[in-house]
Amino acid sequence: MSTNDSPEEPGGAGRPPEPAKSPESSKSPEPPKSPEPQQSPESRRPPQSSEPPQSPQPSQSPEPSEPSELSEPVEEAAGPPEETGRQRLAAGLWPPRVSRAQLIVALLLFVLGLGLAIQVRSNSDSSALRGARQEDLVRILDELDGRTKRLEDEKQQLEDQRKELENSSNQAEEARKQTVEKERQLGILAGTVAAQGPGITLKITDPTGQVQSDQLLDTLQELRAAGAEAIQINGVRIVAGSYFSDENGGVGIDGKKITQPYEFKVIGKPQDLEPALNIPGGVVQTLEKEQATVAVTRSAKIVVDALRAAKQPDYARSSS
Repeated sequence: MSTNDSPEEPGGAGRPPEPAKSPESSKSPEPPKSPEPQQSPESRRPPQSSEPPQSPQPSQSPEPSEPSELSEPVEEAAGPPEETGRQRLAAGLWPPRVSRAQLIVALLLFVLGLGLAIQVRSNSDSSALRGARQEDLVRILDELDGRTKRLEDEKQQLEDQRKELENSSNQAEEARKQTVEKERQLGILAGTVAAQGPGITLKITDPTGQVQSDQLLDTLQELRAAGAEAIQINGVRIVAGSYFSDENGGVGIDGKKITQPYEFKVIGKPQDLEPALNIPGGVVQTLEKEQATVAVTRSAKIVVDALRAAKQPDYARSSS
């Protein structure tokens, strides 16, 4: 009997042969374990009990995580967000709900606002005087007083003429006299007739040549506003249509060149003419700032004998 037919365990002679075992049978009798899959951190938690969850005891307080988990569903179940005050105001104003009483009130307010606007506009005409200096206000007041006085005198003269015409036995002769007197007065204003009377003499010496035509024009306007009735400058009669211009080394009046010293002969009330020139910020101070010398002299008799040729109007005709 061959020894290859019955294999023996090494080192175990005399033992009965055991049946051949597969490699798997040679292992331990424990059931084979499959390799464990990689578990996530959540799966590593201890297994929860299969018992049903017990309701918390009344004495136990809920866990902190439970209110936050329950608050979200409550917010989702709530209605739309509450409107702000501005949204409620806009909703109340638009669309407008106008009643008859509101329309009447709106109309009354519109009329009241219109009246106030008209009143403010009418009062704003004098707003330019609010920023004027004191000397300017004094000058304006003096000019207004002088104009008022002249208008009152003219009114009185016209009333006297009317009474003379009504009471005169020969109204035609009286009318002729008044016409001659009126012609003489108009001739003085037009510069076609010589004039004399009380007034002042204004002499401007300008050694530096700083006095310009606009400053002489301002002086003339100041004298006219103070009541000057006849004015003559260096032999040139001043009338309503006179104009000034700058010339080389002097000033031009109505196209005639005059040089300094500039001498004004003015017929009018001296008590009104001189103060109008010497008010603070007036003509005299303005000319002195230009290094000119100004001298004002009152006189009981001023002669204005420079004449202007009578000009026949081209288009104007008498309506009488």
